[in-house]
Amino acid sequence: MESRDPGQTEKDSRDRERIPLAGELHGEIMLFQSMVVREISRGGAQIETTSPLKVDSLHELRVVFGEQSAVLKGRVAHCRIVEVDQDLMTYRAGIEFVDPPEHVQALILQFIDDIRDGRRRS
Repeated sequence: MESRDPGQTEKDSRDRERIPLAGELHGEIMLFQSMVVREISRGGAQIETTSPLKVDSLHELRVVFGEQSAVLKGRVAHCRIVEVDQDLMTYRAGIEFVDPPEHVQALILQFIDDIRDGRRRS
């Protein structure tokens, strides 16, 4: 990280001008959150998280398949509370994969075949 001259303000250090907005500009911030995959198929997965997911929202999920990982785009089909603890809620969501690349589909199918054949414990 580059240090600033003590007399230089944050505004002085910007290389692009920022324009103040009269109104509000809305958006979303993507946060990385851990999840547990409870079930998986070629078309989707059932996951558990500690935050609710909005139905019909799209998310990118990074799933680790043993030695390999893949990033999948998914649409939330449903989400519900499955456990309430003193400090924590657990949510279970159904995710429908959206246009997974062929190599990721092959990775999922291989993972499922390995589980069926007893070569993996998940």
